[in-house]
Amino acid sequence: MHNIELNNGVMIPGIGFGTYKTDYTTIKLAIDCGYRYFDTASKYENEEHVGYAIKDSGIPRQEFFVATKAWRDELGYHEAKKAFNSSLERLQMDYVDLYIIHWPKPTHDYEGWAELVMETWQAFEEIYKEKKARAIGLSNFLPHHLDVILESCEIKPMTNQLEVHPGYSQDYALAYCKENNILVQGWSPLGRERVLNHPLILELASKYKVTSAQICIRYSIQRGVVPIPKASSGERMKNNLDVFTFEIDKSDMDRLITLPQTGWSGEHPDFERVPV
Repeated sequence: MHNIELNNGVMIPGIGFGTYKTDYTTIKLAIDCGYRYFDTASKYENEEHVGYAIKDSGIPRQEFFVATKAWRDELGYHEAKKAFNSSLERLQMDYVDLYIIHWPKPTHDYEGWAELVMETWQAFEEIYKEKKARAIGLSNFLPHHLDVILESCEIKPMTNQLEVHPGYSQDYALAYCKENNILVQGWSPLGRERVLNHPLILELASKYKVTSAQICIRYSIQRGVVPIPKASSGERMKNNLDVFTFEIDKSDMDRLITLPQTGWSGEHPDFERVPV
């Protein structure tokens, strides 16, 4: 698997494993299938599972890249410090590779979010300086949210997680992050069944002799996005890693990038969740 250099020199694997709604058994299987980058969060309530699976693997901790996140109710200077220490305890680790603010607002209509997020980022900067997190980043921050951080921060975010997949291209947000040397990580890179079964995806999967999921993951990689897929079976886990033996040509990438919106989660930091 290829690695990518963050803006602080830390190397991050080019594909991660999403652990939302997964347990010890699934995470252990993912390790056996070759995954070394695991993305968890306090909200997922499975940090203990990640920690135990890594410890029980017998593989040195430094060979893993572990990311976790502070939830909406953990924003604020003191709250973020407390949340981070609790995550370390649950993970049974003395550092994480990446610590992330999960959402820019406690609620979509929270008025004082800018001041709150800067308090939170101050705590993150201190955690980073203390070398308890090798990198610090964000999740679901759109350009106007990122502006608040970049205008006042001492340490620039290294990453930003966004929902990115065929049918939800996030062109402007991706360009903004690239311009500011912030690596985009893609959550929900497979875009749910509506994307996996879309006629264009099925057509390209047949053309390149791969799975629909591999088309979606390769799409992210070719856009400079680190995808964080999840799977429950060993076969799908291995297939999702096997995306470096083919390349989607430009004309097909153009078709994927301009695919009409489909498979969106309904999540947006500034609005109520849309049922989909």
